[in-house]
Amino acid sequence: MIEIEYIVKDSHGTERLRTADKKTADAYDRALEHAERLAQMLRADRVLPTLADADMEELTIYLARNAQHVERILKGKPLELDRPAAPSPVRAPVTPIKAAV
Repeated sequence: MIEIEYIVKDSHGTERLRTADKKTADAYDRALEHAERLAQMLRADRVLPTLADADMEELTIYLARNAQHVERILKGKPLELDRPAAPSPVRAPVTPIKAAV
């Protein structure tokens, strides 16, 4: 019996996902690439300069994985509340970000 397993690694070589589904692996790989570029943009523009790297990573992966919904919102279309949330195999949930006063 032959089994094919796809392993998705980030740009630092850290394993992020293992799956037998090529479509899932490709989609997650694209999300990681988009998230990295989003993080570079946010860091370069000094948006949330005190946000921890792990939190920035989680935020940008979330935005990348939900790009269609983010784009819909930016176009002024209503948010679809009946859609299921996209799961993130990145890490455990983080505590909410406290706004600076």
